[in-house]
Formats: sequence, structure tokens, C-alpha cells
Amino acid sequence: MEHLPVEVIGNILSRLKAARDVVIASATSAPVIAWLMYTRDTLRQLHYNVRTTPIVNIIEKCSRQKLEVLALAYNSVTGVEPSYEKFPCLKSLSLSYVSISAWDLSLLLTACPKLQNLALINPDIAMSDAQATMELNSPSLKDIYVEAVSLDKFILEADSIENLHLKDCTLELFELIGKGSLRVLKIDDVSVLHLDIGDNTENLQIVDVSSFTIMWPKFYNMISKSSNLKRLRLWGVVFDDEDGVVDLETVSSCFPQLSHLSLSYDLKDVCGLQGSSHLENVVVLELGWTIISELFSDWVAGFLERCPNLKKLVIFGVVSEAKSHEECRILASFTSSIVRLMRKYLHVEVQFDYE
Repeated sequence: MEHLPVEVIGNILSRLKAARDVVIASATSAPVIAWLMYTRDTLRQLHYNVRTTPIVNIIEKCSRQKLEVLALAYNSVTGVEPSYEKFPCLKSLSLSYVSISAWDLSLLLTACPKLQNLALINPDIAMSDAQATMELNSPSLKDIYVEAVSLDKFILEADSIENLHLKDCTLELFELIGKGSLRVLKIDDVSVLHLDIGDNTENLQIVDVSSFTIMWPKFYNMISKSSNLKRLRLWGVVFDDEDGVVDLETVSSCFPQLSHLSLSYDLKDVCGLQGSSHLENVVVLELGWTIISELFSDWVAGFLERCPNLKKLVIFGVVSEAKSHEECRILASFTSSIVRLMRKYLHVEVQFDYE
């Protein structure tokens, strides 16, 4: 096909329904360029994950068009020119396994004045010798998902951000500069020394943290003002200080609207049942263990007493394949304890999820 005139190739490929059909047709750049020439004026979505010879500069080929969704994978982005409206209609941008410099990424976001969703998945981000911090700025951005990113310092300025999700990242510093619009904070298996999401956290409704280590005072200060919090999940979290004590008294007073609470037994030493306050609005309670203990059923019972309006209880557990006699005994004892316990709470639906 690469030996045909570009006009003929474009006419043929413009009749295909999706860009993936172009990829099947040929791995050379000529068909891709031809297809873009004939479709870019009306193209709204482009998912581009093919390596061509030579490389096609998708950023340049699709700029100043009506593109609303752009997903790039396994490509390189270089030489982004400063332009405020290079992508005037783009609302969603996904970069997966893409090589790009921190400077080019910053320029690219500036060129998308209507961008709302950004996903960075395992990008190869090049930093210059004089640049120790990656700074991104997007006034329109509402949702950002960052996975497998390793940087010293990452500063995100996003006045309209509502959803922040960090996963499998290694960062020395992450700072969010916003205006208090954040509603959802998810942190999953992240290593970060300094985490700052700003002081205006009144609008936070969901905090979901797993496989994470942080100083309790810092974490508490981050979310303690979130009086509108409705869902709190702390799973596999380690508070790296001796004074890290999370008690239900604190949870009850700080988060009066909390309706969904999820805690793992790893927190048993830092999530006590001190005080007498109840979690009046909690209707879904998720509790789990990584290594089962004799005391787990007592821990569950304590939470049930403090959640008078509970409707659903979910127990998560990890059961090893090579179970010892002692593990089997503890699991059987726990099962019997839960059966007896739930006779007092017949109105509560109970589910078990073991892996």
C-alpha cells in the first residue's frame, strides 16, 4: 500500500471506521498520514498506539482541529511549540508509555484550554539538568490519574481539580495547588516523602488510601477539615510515628457525614475503639485482614456496636493456600464468632470476600 499515491491511500482509508483499522492496514507512516489528512477535520477521538517508520508526529498532525479525545501509547512526543490553543476542543488526554520531557508536557497542557481529564501511565519523563521539578498547570483540569511515575518533585496547579488518583508512584514531593474543589483522593501503593494537597479540603467526599506509609499528624491535618467526607478507606496503611493513633472518636467528630467506612486489621494498633461516640451515618462497613488473628472478631464486634444504623458488613480476608492447622483453627473460630455475633444484628447484610 505504501507504493500508492498518498491521495489514493487517504481515499481508501477514510472509508474505514476507526484508526485501529488503519494500523491493521499498514505499519508504515504513509497510510497513517494519508488517513489523518482525510479525516482530521471531522475526527473527534483518536486512540493511537502503533509504532510507525518513520515516526508520525501526532501532536502536529492533529493540532488546531476538532479532536476531543486523544490517547497516545508507545510513542514519543518532542518539540511541542508554545501555543495556547493548539488543541482548542481537547477534553481528554491519555499518555501511556510515552516518552516526553517535563517541559513539553507542560506546554502540551497549556495548549489544551478545555482539558478535563488527564492520564499519565508509566511515562518516560525527561528532566533537564536545570529542572528538578515537574510543574504542570491546567485551570480546566478536573480529573487526573497518575500511574508508575518516578520523580523528585511534582507540582500540579489545577484550580478546578475534583479527582486525584496516584498509583504505583515514587515521589520525593507531590504538591497540589488548587482552590478547594478536590472531591476524590485516591492513593494506591505510593512512596512519597512530602505530600501536600492544600488546606482547602472542605469539599473532599472520598478518601481511599491503600499500601501507603505516612506520618499520622500530616495525614490527619490533610483531611481533618473534610467535614463533608462520605467514604473513608484506609487499607494496608502504615502511620510512621509512635503517636499515630486513629480512634473512632476522632473519625466521628471530624466526619459526621461518613456513610462508608473501610479499614484493614493492619490498623488495629492505630485504629482503636476509644471513646463513646457513634458513627450514626455509616451504613456500609468493610473490615479485613491480611493475617488473621484471634482478636479480629472482637474488633468487628466493637465496630458493629458503634454503627447503630449499619445496613451492610463486608469481611475481606486473605487465606493462604498452604494453611497450617493453627490457621484453620483460627478461621473456624472466627466463623463461629461471626455467626453468633450477627444473630444480634439480623438487619445487617453480611458478605465475605476471601482471596
